[in-house]
Amino acid sequence: METWPKDHSGPGEKILVIVAHPDDAEFMCAGSVARWCNEGKSVIYGLVTSGDKGTPDPSILPSDLAVIREAEQKEVCKILGVEQVEFLRYEDGMVQNTLGLREDIVRLIRKHKPTAVVTQNPTIRWSGNYINHPDHRNTGDAVLDAVFPSARDIHMFPHLAENEGLEAHIVQHLYVGARDESANVYFDVTETVSTKLKALKAHKSQMQNIDNTFDERIKNWLRMPGEKGIPLELAESFRYFFLG
Repeated sequence: METWPKDHSGPGEKILVIVAHPDDAEFMCAGSVARWCNEGKSVIYGLVTSGDKGTPDPSILPSDLAVIREAEQKEVCKILGVEQVEFLRYEDGMVQNTLGLREDIVRLIRKHKPTAVVTQNPTIRWSGNYINHPDHRNTGDAVLDAVFPSARDIHMFPHLAENEGLEAHIVQHLYVGARDESANVYFDVTETVSTKLKALKAHKSQMQNIDNTFDERIKNWLRMPGEKGIPLELAESFRYFFLG
């Protein structure tokens, strides 16, 4: 498998993926996660919410749905090879880019000391007929603010160092999910797309109504248009920032 451009130096050996809901990471980057795990890299997930509002069924309590979706996410992590998943348990649908959320994300970063962080794109409000969930945007914003400058600067949230032993940490590589012209790094997932599909389908509470076109629709999202000159068949794409 390849990375384009070929001289790209990331993501290093330890990747922290931070998203709003269970299944967000699987849509955005599960092929890359499976690839990194196969390569022996350490991957950790941080979920801001447990997806407790993600159902049209009024008979399911949000607290019960959260338990179901956390269990599904843990099973997905086993499928992909993810070492650990941490749930911050903010309320689904209510995520804001607050200092409290930023502090919790800084805590994750300083605790795990990743070489790379992967997160959602806070600049996407819509794409075609899809309106981006506000939790996605606000999570992406909070993660960017946590990565730079808050996790790096020891005088930001100094109690994390003083009381919890969590010293400042510089994230070298930052990847923001991007399926538009802003993308500048592409990871070949041709060999891991089947694992991505298996992981998505393991979110059973969310995948009850998928039809036999699902696999092909996911693959179509990953196909690289020839006019871009990217020599990959199926790839996940990101806007990349080097911060090291």
